[in-house]
Amino acid sequence: MAKIAEKQVVVNEIKEKLEKATSVVVVNARGLTVEEDTKLRKSLREAGVDYKVYKNTMMTLAVKDTAFEGLTQFLEGPSAFAFSYDDAMTAAGILNKAMKDLKVLEFKAGMIEGTVYDAAGMKAVAGIPSRDVLLSKLLGSFKSPMSSFARVISQIAEKNAAAE
Repeated sequence: MAKIAEKQVVVNEIKEKLEKATSVVVVNARGLTVEEDTKLRKSLREAGVDYKVYKNTMMTLAVKDTAFEGLTQFLEGPSAFAFSYDDAMTAAGILNKAMKDLKVLEFKAGMIEGTVYDAAGMKAVAGIPSRDVLLSKLLGSFKSPMSSFARVISQIAEKNAAAE
């Protein structure tokens, strides 16, 4: 009976994380050295992402009857889970960047804002810049023509003032 109570504590912990999460990314981190894993965990923690290894059976029980139930089909073999709470793309972006150096780290699946992605889908989605980066690029593209226009008007005004 004690084992069931212990398992229920883990399932409840996962459920709490899922209630707050905007995305969950599932990766296979088998083969990482302790140093690599520690560095990865630190970068995820600094970005506000919870990263933890759970047994697939615990995760399957926790996602049952939730929006994340679509992940169940990918819960085989070693799995680590990254939960993002604010920006749904944070975990995927950090993990994608880490995969460039850590060849053994690989996506298994993920669910971002209600959509389930397999490994290939996660790789494609993770390459998309974060919302903040996209907004800053958009604002930069608006600013450039306006500043060019302002310079032209300023030069015309200076030329007219010099002619008078």
